[in-house]
This record gives sequence, C-alpha cells and structure tokens, in this order.
Amino acid sequence: MAKEQKKTSIGGQALIEGILMRGPRRTAIVVRKPDGELETKLEDVGTQSHRKFARLPFVRGVVSFWDSMRYGVGALNYSASFFEEDEQVQPGRVERWLTEKLGQKKLEDAMMTLAVVLGIALPVALFFLLPTFITGFFGNGLPSLVRNLIEGLVRIVIFVLFVMLTGCQKDVHRTYMYHGAEHKTIACYEAGLPLTVENARVQSRRHPRCGTSFLFVVMIVGILFTALFAWGSNPLVRMALRLALLPAIVAVSYEINRYAGRHDNALTHALRAPGLFMQRFTTFEPDDSMLEVAIAALKPVIPENEQEDRW
Repeated sequence: MAKEQKKTSIGGQALIEGILMRGPRRTAIVVRKPDGELETKLEDVGTQSHRKFARLPFVRGVVSFWDSMRYGVGALNYSASFFEEDEQVQPGRVERWLTEKLGQKKLEDAMMTLAVVLGIALPVALFFLLPTFITGFFGNGLPSLVRNLIEGLVRIVIFVLFVMLTGCQKDVHRTYMYHGAEHKTIACYEAGLPLTVENARVQSRRHPRCGTSFLFVVMIVGILFTALFAWGSNPLVRMALRLALLPAIVAVSYEINRYAGRHDNALTHALRAPGLFMQRFTTFEPDDSMLEVAIAALKPVIPENEQEDRW
C-alpha cells in the first residue's frame, strides 16, 4: 500500500551523467562514470543548515538562490571532471604561473568562485540586461509602462528560445533526461512508494515544484517590479535599476513559489502552468540507468524525521 501523498522540499539538479540532490541536512552528488560505476559524494550541508536569520521570509529566497548557484556550479564541475577528453593536456603558461603564485588549492578555490560569479552573471546578462538593450531599439517615445511590458515579453521569448535550442544538443538532451529522472524519483518518494526503478519509471517527468516554474515566476514578478519601479528611457539607467531590483525580485518570487507549492487552487494552478509547459522541453524520458542514479542521490538526503522535509 502506498503511503499518503506528501510534498517534499528535497530538490535536485541534473548534471553531466549525474544528479545533485539537496535535503534538509545533507547534499548528495551521484555521477555515473565512464566505466559504468556510480561515484557518490556526500556533504553534511542541506537546505536547513543556515542560521535562523537566513531562513526568514524574503531573506531565505536570496540565500536559497545563492546556494543553488554555488552548489549547482560546483556539482557541474565535479561531474565534468570524470569526462575530461584528454588527461594528458599540459597546463598553459598562465595556469602554471597562477599555480606557483597561489598554490593548487587556492587556485582551485579561485576558479570555483569565478565559475559561480559567471554562473550568475551570464543568466542575468542574457535574461535581464539583453532584453533591456533590445527594447531600447523601440525608441524613447513609448510610455515607460509599455516599454517595460514589451521588455518582459522579449525576456520570455529569449528564455523559451534558449531552452528549446539547447535541448536540441545531444549532451544537453541527455542532461534533460537526467532532469526527468530527478522528477520521477522525487514523485515516487512523494507518493510513498519504495524507491525502485520500476516505481519511478511510471511517474510523470513533469513536477509542479520544479525550478523551471520558479524561473517563470521570477520573470512575471520582474515584469511587475520593473513596471512599477524601473522608470526612465536611458538604457544604462534601466539596466542598473534591473540589477538593483534583482534581489527583491528573487525574494518575492521565492515566497510566491513556496505558497504555490503548498496550495492547490485556481491561482496556484495558473502560476505553475507555464513552468509545467516548459518542462516539455527541459525534461525527457530517462532510461533505467538514469533512474538508478537519481535513486542513489535521493536516498542519502531523506531525513530520519519524515516531517523535516515537508514543503
């Protein structure tokens, strides 16, 4: 008999031939190496490991966003390290000089920090600053409200095209299959079924509390915030205002996402609908080996107290 349906706060991320799972107290990374074996990395740090201040409403959204970027980029680099094409490539002159000056450990930490910064800066540039730049071509005669609405539509179009085009690439397609495996495994756990490949296989690959839905909420809230606060016709000024508003946009979007995840009504269904639609392009049906990876990543982060990971 299946247990009562629950909504878990455990979340994951698809990696290169692997999956990251974060529970309340632990984080797990599982990668299927080229030889077929599973490599597991566990850390005793979870979504509830921060102090009370970092878990306050509106503060927790910004902290969670930073954590997801920091751990996500680190996990991607970790999974990629098992698939380096040429282990015999010698370090370049700049890399040798930096290693001599900083040491191998400090250099690795510096490169990780740079990767996190770029991981945040590139999406901000693509989905926030680029739409502002493009909208500038419509001229300065438009009312600010109309310009901001056009900018929001441009941002959504860029996001949709980006997702659809990247999914056509072979490596990204496989990553999206792991994304589907992550969703199916979490759905299996929420249904109270034993975590087996057979039980996970029949679950839906689309999940209502996916990060894709959160991104769409961020875009909608961003449109509203910029319509209300980011006035002006100078593109540089508008770009600066977008950056200044970003923490507030993330904080409000996170709270909306938490509310939408806890309730089932017409409003929350409408909030989740765009994200569920986009998961047609960000998730694909996984094979059984991918489900095995997802199960191996989920099991270690499930808390002993079954109430601790309630959404």
